[in-house]
Amino acid sequence: MPERQKPIIHTDCRHFQGHIPCKPNKIYGVHCDGCPYYELTDERFLIIKLGALGDVIRTTPLLRKIKTLNPRAEIWWLTLTPEILPDEVDRKLQFNLASVLQIEETEFDYLFSLDKDYEAAALAKRVKARVKRGFLLSEGRTVPADDLAYKKYLTGIFDDVSKANKQSYLEEVFEICGFTFGGEKYALPNFESDGYKWNIDASRQIIGLNTGCGGRWTSRLWSEEKWAQVAEGLIAKGHKVILLGGEQEDERNRRIAARSGADYLGFFPLRQFINLVDRVDLVVTGVTMGLHIAVGLGKKVVLINNIFNRNEFELYGLGKIVEPDRECKCFFMPKCVNNDYFCLDHLPSAKVLDAVLEVMEIPSVTASVK
Repeated sequence: MPERQKPIIHTDCRHFQGHIPCKPNKIYGVHCDGCPYYELTDERFLIIKLGALGDVIRTTPLLRKIKTLNPRAEIWWLTLTPEILPDEVDRKLQFNLASVLQIEETEFDYLFSLDKDYEAAALAKRVKARVKRGFLLSEGRTVPADDLAYKKYLTGIFDDVSKANKQSYLEEVFEICGFTFGGEKYALPNFESDGYKWNIDASRQIIGLNTGCGGRWTSRLWSEEKWAQVAEGLIAKGHKVILLGGEQEDERNRRIAARSGADYLGFFPLRQFINLVDRVDLVVTGVTMGLHIAVGLGKKVVLINNIFNRNEFELYGLGKIVEPDRECKCFFMPKCVNNDYFCLDHLPSAKVLDAVLEVMEIPSVTASVK
């Protein structure tokens, strides 16, 4: 009997899964042979950026650079929060055993290991990749994979080097990967199709006040009194003010709303929260996830900073950074240990209010991040 001819299967197609039907097959019933949706991939990238959700968001401009240099690149990303990754990522992997097994049995052209945490660096050491950039584990310690990562390595182990740094986070990350940052924007998933409805009067400019900083990094927490004063000042000038935050900020925001007259709609799951932030024109925030969501949505931003190097933040010309009038003595510390004074007590609400009014005059741009 003649040997049965095997069908053509494009394992190098972006849509090919191997264990389930691809989307074109499910939607259109097509097979690989002559498929009009065939999309060839040729280089495979793995990004390891576990990190906090905000840090993952602010690393997404890297996707735009990769896609510009090689539109046919296949990109994998390992993270603790895959739900925040945009469609430019072909394989969004939750950091767990199943994902690690996939990675260890796959060969990559490029590995970008961008976390210094031991578990991330250990996995990076085991990955099979032609080129490795970033950080690896060696003898139980995190080390730079090459000279490109050495500068960022030093800022992580010496506070004085970190304070003297003049590069933004994105300039540093792009340099680690062998690229030059050229103003590439954040990339967020498109949540418009979720269909959230908000009863918000959009006839006035809407200011979002993101009042919290999570439970761990309390060294960044500005007082409720100051937030209320900013809200009152903006309302007095005819602006609509909405308080933003998560479950940890719920009671705080209720008190600020009662005191100032600002609106507080409650706390929401991540996708719904992002959709709410997209309803406002300007966000006042500390260094939190909310900051990077606002930047990713192309919003105007007033950033309250006290414990970080201000040079690390990229606001794309749509914001301003305000800092206390007295020096912060708790650089990069989750909790303030300075017994003499708390620096954010020396950030007047009038200074933040003036910054908001100044930033509101910056011409808006259509966000290219959605």
